[in-house]
Amino acid sequence: MPRGSSPKRERQYEHIKESAEDRGESPKRAEEIAARTVNKERARSGESKTASRTSTRDMSSSKRGGQRSSGGAKGPTYDQLYEEAKRRGIHGRSSMNKSELKQSLGH
Repeated sequence: MPRGSSPKRERQYEHIKESAEDRGESPKRAEEIAARTVNKERARSGESKTASRTSTRDMSSSKRGGQRSSGGAKGPTYDQLYEEAKRRGIHGRSSMNKSELKQSLGH
């Protein structure tokens, strides 16, 4: 973390770093992601001496992350649905497509 960072930014850095490591990033890459994200947030809120135009005008990382979490994958994969149908003993599952599996499972 840069010198002069607030306790809030320190916590934010650690949280982002841990999340990146949990997703499978290497420790070095997780540190880079956390540092870049925190530095951008500092620039957006006027806590840094210099800031690029994209840092101050771009969408905040927290808003971008929130949009990604809801609009990303469209639910479970076909294989996951098929395995659930298999566990529940749903007949005819082998000839069903993804939407039919979803419907039969009540998803």
